[in-house]
Amino acid sequence: MTFEEQAELQVQKLERATAEIISRDDLKRKIANSLRDKKPLRIKLGLDPTAPHIHLGFAVVLRKLRQFQDFGHQVVIVIGDFTARVGDPTGRSATRKVLSVEQIKENANTYRNQLARILDPEKTEVRFNSEWLEQMNFADVIGLASKYTVARILERDDFERRFKNGIPIGVHEFIYPLMQGYDSVVLRADVEMGGTDQKFNNLVGRELQREDGQESQAVVLMPILEGIDGVQKMSKSLGNYVGITETPSEMFLKLMQIPDTMIRRYFELCTDVPMDEVDAHLQSDNPRDCKRWLAREIIAIYHSKEEAEQADSEWQRVVSNKGVPTDIEECVLESASLKAVDLVMQAGLAPSKREARRLVEQGAVLVDGVAWNDPNQVYEAADGAKLKVGKKWRALRIK
Repeated sequence: MTFEEQAELQVQKLERATAEIISRDDLKRKIANSLRDKKPLRIKLGLDPTAPHIHLGFAVVLRKLRQFQDFGHQVVIVIGDFTARVGDPTGRSATRKVLSVEQIKENANTYRNQLARILDPEKTEVRFNSEWLEQMNFADVIGLASKYTVARILERDDFERRFKNGIPIGVHEFIYPLMQGYDSVVLRADVEMGGTDQKFNNLVGRELQREDGQESQAVVLMPILEGIDGVQKMSKSLGNYVGITETPSEMFLKLMQIPDTMIRRYFELCTDVPMDEVDAHLQSDNPRDCKRWLAREIIAIYHSKEEAEQADSEWQRVVSNKGVPTDIEECVLESASLKAVDLVMQAGLAPSKREARRLVEQGAVLVDGVAWNDPNQVYEAADGAKLKVGKKWRALRIK
């Protein structure tokens, strides 16, 4: 088999779940040259340490990096400890708050510990971009800024929108894409990974490399995974996330909440199960069984197959009420239709609405074994339903 044929096979496998490759021909050529020269490609991913807990949405791009590693390539993780002092303006409707140096260091250390759950440490190089950006003097910054025009910067949707609406844009925010692109120049990246929201920043890297006389990096963009609500981007702040360090039981409960319409997408982005096998099951099995299968597959990746099976058994035990205490206290509700936060309050399981809201957002509130994450979700109560908050139970009865 020729190097080009081997490269084609790698690209075909790498294409699963990708949103866009810029360009496919560039990536194939780079891989073929890598095989011919026996020199691994350098696959870059930049991380601003602003959200220290990795969830399934973020794991989508990390799993693709692991696939590159399995093909023998070198991953370079750039912890943006310097760029985080500016803050990535991508998708922002206002200037982003700058993190303290202490918070950046704390978040960066948390990231490094979690990365090993997905990436091969032997093929992972971790760098902090303060190594080179902090050494630049003002003349260096001016020189970097001269390589890009304001018109090009304003092509970004978020900048263009803010400019037209008279919303302030800090000059330092214009510098951010240049700093991220300069990381690629310093590291001589062959490929840069990112979500679709990072396309502009990744393309800046291509241009800066070209200006520096380097071969431009290929760009592999990954889709943005919706949260368990099936609507908004998975985010810890929105409470619709599944963390990879959560317990198997917590992960299982959350994954059972995803809409039926999201089952196939979660299989594609979060597992390695062949999609023809997934499609066959989706046509023949009921959605609940498909979700249980999905949950087991995902949990097995971050914990173990045995723990995934245990989480499934625990979920079945809870929803069938076999795990409910026999001396469960009864709670009489004033209304059959209540918001989740009000339900927790009426059940006497939180001292305040603020605490009740926090419990719901953290997924600590379960009704008949199903966790809730939206404090404003309306619950249509029914006699005999079982409410669990933490380790406390209530049997619901309508007044």
